[in-house]
Amino acid sequence: MKVPEPTPEAAATVPRRRNRLRLLKWVAAFALVALLIGEGIYLWPRLHESWTALTEIHWGWLAACIFAQAVSLSAFARVQKQLLQAGGVRVRQSKSVSVIYGSTAMSLTLPAGQVFSTAFTYRETRRWGASPVVASWQLAISGVIAAAGLAALGVGGALLVGGSVSTFTLVLPIVGVAAIVFGVRYISAHPQSIRASAGWVLHRVNNFRNQPPDAGQGRIDEVIEQIQSVRLGKQDAALTLSWSAVHRLADVACLGFACFAVGSDPRLSGLLIAFAAGKAVGSVPLAPGGLVIVDATLIAFLTSAASISASQAVAAAFVYRGVSFILVAIVGWIVFLVLFRKHQHEDLHYDIAMEQRETQELHKGAQAAREGNPEVDSSDPESA
Repeated sequence: MKVPEPTPEAAATVPRRRNRLRLLKWVAAFALVALLIGEGIYLWPRLHESWTALTEIHWGWLAACIFAQAVSLSAFARVQKQLLQAGGVRVRQSKSVSVIYGSTAMSLTLPAGQVFSTAFTYRETRRWGASPVVASWQLAISGVIAAAGLAALGVGGALLVGGSVSTFTLVLPIVGVAAIVFGVRYISAHPQSIRASAGWVLHRVNNFRNQPPDAGQGRIDEVIEQIQSVRLGKQDAALTLSWSAVHRLADVACLGFACFAVGSDPRLSGLLIAFAAGKAVGSVPLAPGGLVIVDATLIAFLTSAASISASQAVAAAFVYRGVSFILVAIVGWIVFLVLFRKHQHEDLHYDIAMEQRETQELHKGAQAAREGNPEVDSSDPESA
């Protein structure tokens, strides 16, 4: 059999793609250099005084700063571990910490790092035995709790400084977390009511699309089966919120110790506001790790709200970012290269095998349920 030769258009496509990738790499490199130059220009007027503060750094406070950052990441790993445990997935703390370091390094250093970080965490939690729903639920609720904790810190700083905060701003983070926890617990405890409601909506959608009435019912049953595996009891919820608080407070302590390391004495209210503002700005994917943007925000708020000198603010921001950004990224990439690099070549085959195994297990469970209740027909909307 003669293999058809590629057309000239197809042959020219490959070099074009390579040229585009090469161009993108050069653009990314120039953008990074421009960001570094911009940061240098922004910080230049205070660099001399800040350098003096850095040469007189208090090493004990610097060690405390590093320790506080390690505690913060370890506590976030505890949050991940506790949420997965509520979904029936047992994992050692060391494994959870290693994934947190690897995902944090991706989030800090890669363009669109949040996307790569989330995908990496999702894949690794799936390797630990989490179903797609449990893995996604863990990522979602940990992110919501972290955002609520950040909002609470900002509100606390505003209250300490004597500012006025609306009741809506104060209550919204708490209501959001409570709604997610209550929703998951309700679905786990009342799967039949959720199945009936989802079936009613599905029949209406299928009728509108001219599809069979029970088209997609199997997928709904699979999702409900996976959600039922999540058992977030009061103890799990309390531990999750407690470890999330430790995660945020230890990170604030890291910033405070960085200020102490350069000889400054910041106000607590200003410290909380500067931290919340820096994290909020860093969550916007304008540059890897919020380079320049986060630094400028920290310096501005440490100077204005925390009442320390501009040179000390520059030095404190340098120490804090050196620990929470540079040091964490270095450790995270080392952990990734040592523990997870080989996984990337196995992901496709592993995902296919995992999906096939879970589908078989779910079908077996559904068949067993039908055999135990022969009078129930899942395709009949009335019986659902």
